[in-house]
Amino acid sequence: MRTLVVGATGFVGSRLVRALEEGGHDVVAFSRSADSESFPDGVEPFAGDLGDPESLEGLCDGVDVAYYLIHSLTSKDFAELDRRYAARFREIASEAGVDRVVYLSGISGDETDLSPHLASRREVETVLAEGSFDLTVLRAAVIIGPESASFRIVDDLTDRLPVLVVPQWVRTPCQPIGIRDAIEYLTGLLTVPESRGETYDIGGPSVCSYESLLRMTAARKRRTIRIVPVPVMTPKLSSHWLRFTTDVQYAIARPLAESMRHPVTVREDHDLQDVVPIDRTPIEAAIAESLADSARADKQL
Repeated sequence: MRTLVVGATGFVGSRLVRALEEGGHDVVAFSRSADSESFPDGVEPFAGDLGDPESLEGLCDGVDVAYYLIHSLTSKDFAELDRRYAARFREIASEAGVDRVVYLSGISGDETDLSPHLASRREVETVLAEGSFDLTVLRAAVIIGPESASFRIVDDLTDRLPVLVVPQWVRTPCQPIGIRDAIEYLTGLLTVPESRGETYDIGGPSVCSYESLLRMTAARKRRTIRIVPVPVMTPKLSSHWLRFTTDVQYAIARPLAESMRHPVTVREDHDLQDVVPIDRTPIEAAIAESLADSARADKQL
């Protein structure tokens, strides 16, 4: 099967490319910086920019399944860019006869009072759904992994501050998922025809709060932290607070912080686990794997 990964050099995309290639698929890896040195042997790099239509010629030729992993959080007008890029990709994929598209979106609780970040994710779902292909949407909460922006915020906080004066959203329920499980879901659905045209939530085997996630991460690093939630720190104020407490780009941290006020747990009637059952990784184990991967990467620098 010829598969295309759009956003192939990102945190999820790079791992998905590797998993698809190992699974015997013919993989095309698309990003602005794609080159043969970025991917395993046998993967076809395709360098292009969704903002430059001329660079996209032939992108979807012969493609059976495309994974769309583009999110433009680093830009002030990320919602407009995501809307435009999704529409452009939809037209290219439809004209080329792509059979199926898989989009990785975000869980957003009860779908009311959405943050700009989550509202944009929903809009992209709607834009892609207008294509001639079958669309499968997977919605995830925090993905635990060494390059995940959400988890890097947690990691940075537990490194730097023994006493955390934090927003009330630290007690919001969430259902994190390890990156290895997210990749297994993304690849596993290819062999499940009933997942076509459907929307699913994906998460780990248990629900926790952001406070618990902070404590588990600190404990894994053998650090002691004290967490003091305060009600006066609004989502907007907490996003400014993150500017001083994490290395994650402020343009990325701000919309993520604004989204953390929403409970992000898997809905029972939309759980992909019912359709693509996998042996899910416990949260503590996913944290340990992420920290170990980060430590190995640091040693190689």
